[in-house]
This record gives sequence, structure tokens and C-alpha cells, in this order.
Amino acid sequence: MASKAIFLMSDYGHDPTETAIPWRVFRDAGLTVSFATEAGKAPACDSKMLTGWTGTLLGANQAAKAAYEILSKDTAFRQPLSWTAPGFSLVDFDLVFLPGGHERSVRQLLDSAEAQKVLVEYFETAKKPSSKVVAAICHGTQVLANATRADGKSVLHECDTTGLPGAMEQTVFHATRLVLGDYYKTYGAGSDSVQTAVTKKLREPSQFKSSLGSAPFIVEDATYNYLSGRFPPDSEALAKRAVELLNQAQPRQR
Repeated sequence: MASKAIFLMSDYGHDPTETAIPWRVFRDAGLTVSFATEAGKAPACDSKMLTGWTGTLLGANQAAKAAYEILSKDTAFRQPLSWTAPGFSLVDFDLVFLPGGHERSVRQLLDSAEAQKVLVEYFETAKKPSSKVVAAICHGTQVLANATRADGKSVLHECDTTGLPGAMEQTVFHATRLVLGDYYKTYGAGSDSVQTAVTKKLREPSQFKSSLGSAPFIVEDATYNYLSGRFPPDSEALAKRAVELLNQAQPRQR
């Protein structure tokens, strides 16, 4: 039986590279891939990262755009599950993936108590030597940071993680502010960076690992089957490592 992966998404605004490239990796690895949005509405990724001058200068590369074009026609993507439906749970899935995206519409997922509840339930099942895997990139790590356990601590409290580095976020925000306003700040100008928001939920600031280099940078936690990446160029490496970890945890399914 094929392993099952699921993407948790908002209705609009996720980064197309961080969605389509991992989906392509999972599909090519033989995983059965599902999607879930708040009420089961088909998601759409941030159009500024796909079209116009923003898509050309700041957005997805041609490989990611091609992958997203195929993804947008996929039945599972067009007919997602609902993460607010009665009885919805992630526990039957082997891999939960949280793409990022800075467009403010992703706050639908970032701020959702229902999404946080199912993630709290699932994350504990990914504690090693579990066969469950969680992977997040960019703002997707902030979704997990917001998921609070019964003890009042984030599910990431004891974990090593990365996410969008504050220096990267601030640089692109200031470079584009005159034209795009606070587009690159999901909660508006002056709000915490992803790095700051996530680090506040960790036991120690040193648990947030950062790199400003261009090479793929993936952080793997030692206690949980939890992987994290920073931004779109990490997407493929993150997804491939998630598949490797899944296969290691489920050797009989290889």
C-alpha cells in the first residue's frame, strides 16, 4: 500500500514553488497525495508569484510554474478535504506537509484553531521511532509554532527547526516596499518576522537554525520525525528528504 501524504493549505496565498515542487517529488515517489483546506474549497497559490512582473522577477522559476500548472489540474488538488469537517483527522496519513507563503491570505491557516488542533494531535504521533513524518517550509513552520499543546507550549517547543530567516524577510520587504507595500509581511509592517515568531515558541533561541546561503538548507529534529526548510529553493531537497525519512520509518513499504 502506498504511503499517504497530505498538504494543509489556506484557500489562497501559498507559495507555488513550496507547494508544487514537493507535490511533484511525492507523486514521483509513488505517494498518494491529498490536500485539505478550511471548508474543502480548491486552493490557489499566490498569483503574484506566477504572473506579471512580480512572477518574473520575484516568483517561481519555470520548473516550478510548469509543476504548478500540472498540479492545478490534479483531482486531489481540485477536490480537497476540509480540515474543519466533523471528525477530520491527520492520523491516517504518513506525511503531513505545510507549505509556506507570505501573502496575507495564508493567515486563514496560520490563525486557525481547528488546524492547530489536528496538528497537535498528529505531531505527537511523529515522535521517534514513529513512522509518521511532518515537514514544513517558510511560513509553514509558523503554523506549527502556533499549534499549542494542552500544557500551553508549542509542538515545536523542544524541537530544532528553521524557517524563513528574518534577514531575508526584512531585505525583500524593504527592497519592494515602495512598489508592493507590506506584501512581504503577512501580518503587516512592523510585525514579527517568521524567525522571531517561531523562536518565541521554542525553549531556547539556539533551536532555530539559520543560514543565509543559497545552497539547500534543511533542519532535521533529533526527537521527532520533523523536517523544516527556509524558502522556495529548499523545497525539492526538503521533499526528497521527507520521502527518505518516510521510507526509513516504513521499510516494509519500500
